[in-house]
Amino acid sequence: MLAAEAQQVMWLRLTRLAAGGSKASAEARRMVSEKVAVAAQAGAGVMLGDSSRRVVKRYRSKVLANRRRLSK
Repeated sequence: MLAAEAQQVMWLRLTRLAAGGSKASAEARRMVSEKVAVAAQAGAGVMLGDSSRRVVKRYRSKVLANRRRLSK
């Protein structure tokens, strides 16, 4: 499910970026900062012994939140 949902978010983000303007700039900044933050959380979780299921769950919750936000 994560792969399919991530594809939807990528399409929604590309649509927003292609439109240009201030929303596109804000989305680009948000996208980069979110990726860095979630990757750091996942890395820390792995080092502390989180299961792969928990790591995927963390990513999936962020992807779902982005899908909801970008679908508005």
